[in-house]
Amino acid sequence: MAASATTNQANNPQSCTNPTKFDFLNDLRSKYPHQPVFLQAVEEMALSIEPLFSDPVNGNFYKKAFLYLTEPERTISFHVPWMDDQGVQHVNRGWRVEFSSALGPYKGGLRFHPTVDDGILKFLGFEQIFKNSLTGLPLGGGKGGSDFNPKGKSEGEIRRFCESFMTELCRYIDASTDVPAGDIGVGGREIGYMYGTYKRLANKHGEGVLTGKSPLFGGIHLRPEATGFGTVYMAQHAIEDKLKRSLEGTRCAVSGSGNVAQFASKMLIQLGAKVVCVSDSNGVLVFEEGMTNSDLEQIILAKTVERARLSALDTRVSGKYIPDHSPWTLPTLNVDFAFPCATQNEIDGKGANLLIQKGAMGVFEGANLPVTTEGQEVLRAHRDVLYIPGKAANAGGVGVSGLEMSQNASRTYWKREKVDAMLKDMMAGIYQQMKDNAGEDGTLEEGCNRAGFLKVAQALKELGWVY
Repeated sequence: MAASATTNQANNPQSCTNPTKFDFLNDLRSKYPHQPVFLQAVEEMALSIEPLFSDPVNGNFYKKAFLYLTEPERTISFHVPWMDDQGVQHVNRGWRVEFSSALGPYKGGLRFHPTVDDGILKFLGFEQIFKNSLTGLPLGGGKGGSDFNPKGKSEGEIRRFCESFMTELCRYIDASTDVPAGDIGVGGREIGYMYGTYKRLANKHGEGVLTGKSPLFGGIHLRPEATGFGTVYMAQHAIEDKLKRSLEGTRCAVSGSGNVAQFASKMLIQLGAKVVCVSDSNGVLVFEEGMTNSDLEQIILAKTVERARLSALDTRVSGKYIPDHSPWTLPTLNVDFAFPCATQNEIDGKGANLLIQKGAMGVFEGANLPVTTEGQEVLRAHRDVLYIPGKAANAGGVGVSGLEMSQNASRTYWKREKVDAMLKDMMAGIYQQMKDNAGEDGTLEEGCNRAGFLKVAQALKELGWVY
């Protein structure tokens, strides 16, 4: 399947639930049949922690806690009017899904993409609850964004949109209530414009009300790199522990070419791995002999400055551009480890089977829910293949965002080396939680989901919210 087709599959309604399993979820299914990706995330989480529901002592409580967590505490929707460079007014939709505050203030990114709707944001916010739990920081879960498409927009149009978006969002955020960050379509530039608007409106400065800011006004070192670096650090722990080898010399397929893919590639190269591809929604840039640092510089330039497609790089890098494919549809591209860093549902059953046929030894999710239900079934059937979901693998981003909140609250400033050491320690801690909760017979995926859920469930009990 071509990359463009994979992207469409990721965001179009599809049957991704199992109505014969988990009867206690039937009411949720009947309420939200129009939100298939959200239901997919809920059911995949339920499947992974299924033994908890059968616990003779606490099973009923775990079911109630799980159901409690499937409904956001609050969903805010609003319109976002803005003007293009020709003086024409447009109106987009904006949302903030404040999912769970059990562990702390709502925390999660803002996504600007034409596929965004309340169902996509509910899926992302639900996943965020357990991801934030794993970091060990006092962070609740949330997500927000807009169906605004930043592609093809001028600098001025993006600035005006961000200003309008924050003019409404600022009513609902606070350092102790809800702290957004970036996501797809929202990088340092967009965070800067929104924070500038917040400062003007609130007359509050130095507040940890947004993360991903520039270090010039309260941001933390390594935040842009944290998700990609953290994903590779997690893979490194799993590969060394379970496979008794290193990443050096291995062939690693990376999908996407945005922030997460860029810095995952950078760290893989630093560790001696061969990055054999990156991609966008139109095709794949393949590096049979491995991407060089010079190649990566050109990709970052194209994506962050020129806002260009990978097809424009064919003559500027050592790789070959292959249109209408994703890294998971190329039959001749040999892969040892997969790092899906693009978007949800990009690896389907066929793609997962192809990875297995090629002898891939692990899949580490840099994106959120990048493997479809069918793809996950394939991976679970091959328990010798390492599979670490995004809740754990890409938790480094929100982890460093949490550190940025701490830095802001203490009015201090941490050096890059200190932040990197804290990130490495955090990913090591998450890996140990997964391993401990997996037990002797469980998988790392099961351990990840159990660890994330149990901490939140205990908080709900102690707060008196579920009993």
